[in-house]
Amino acid sequence: MLRPLIVIGGTVLLTVVVGQLLDLLLRRLDARHPETPLWGLLRRCALPFQLVLATALLRGSYRQARVLPDHPREVGQALTLALIAATAWLLVRIANAAVDTAYVRWAAGTTDEARIRRVQTQVTLIHRVVSAAVVLVAVAAMLLTFPAMQAAGASLLASAGVLGIVAGIAAQSTLGNVFAGLQIAFGDTVRIGDTVVVDKEWGKVEEITLTFLTVRTWDERRITMPVSYFTGKPYENWSRGGAEMTGTVFLHLDHSAPVALLRERLQEVLAGIPEWDGRTGTLAVTGTTAHTMEVRAVVSAGNADDIWTVRCAVREQLIGWLAAEHPYALPRIATSPAVPPPGREGAAADGAGSS
Repeated sequence: MLRPLIVIGGTVLLTVVVGQLLDLLLRRLDARHPETPLWGLLRRCALPFQLVLATALLRGSYRQARVLPDHPREVGQALTLALIAATAWLLVRIANAAVDTAYVRWAAGTTDEARIRRVQTQVTLIHRVVSAAVVLVAVAAMLLTFPAMQAAGASLLASAGVLGIVAGIAAQSTLGNVFAGLQIAFGDTVRIGDTVVVDKEWGKVEEITLTFLTVRTWDERRITMPVSYFTGKPYENWSRGGAEMTGTVFLHLDHSAPVALLRERLQEVLAGIPEWDGRTGTLAVTGTTAHTMEVRAVVSAGNADDIWTVRCAVREQLIGWLAAEHPYALPRIATSPAVPPPGREGAAADGAGSS
């Protein structure tokens, strides 16, 4: 009765000691090499490593230790399944640490925000693909440990073609989204952090998976859409080709509005807005109607959030300045008699006197 307890207790103790030593070694390597986060990220592998070590030791010694001697087959099967699961977990952690290390070291030497977001999107998809592949292989290996599944292996392989066709037809939409997700990740059409407009909704891409994409709107709502939408339908990507943006502010004013003074005031307003990047700040009359004229101010900023702030500030301050300094420039409905053409004033007055 004591032998199983001694073996299990010794395995647990050995696993804990080895895990602590490994963690100590990784911490020292992380302190000596601050230029790479690899050793710090590998510390996340301590728990799955301990599980692999413990299950491997028990798997090799459970018969000699006489752990549940009446059920050796079941114990061996359970330990084998646990070993496969722990190994898959460890492999996923190691792969993620290696990919994250490569990304962090690359991003540290890059100042292009658009390229950083593109690679971040690709890294996220790589994590998911690696995890899915390892889990799939692990599940297949666990199933093949059962004798019934081994016996059915030949027939499964023989019918793999038919099953593949049936599965492809049944999961056509899902597979289409998976391939669309890979196309987005490595085709650089949309990235995490991009500002997009889809279905007349403005927001930022918050998450991209193999099957769906989440857009966070300005009012904190989350719109979840299949990634195939972004490969089959048009949408606006305001971050494509760089984060800088140009925006417009339209004002409808009376024809007597002082356009030259308004243009000067625009420059003064822009100089006081921190979000304005100084690239563009112009004003022109772009249209007219029977009662008003259309004035357009063109401004610029470093990103989509800043351009919204600049547009709102310009609109608010220009209207306030006109209302305070030039109220006649605001649109109004004319109720006075029409002004006669030049040279007709005197004739009209003579006609009125003679009558």
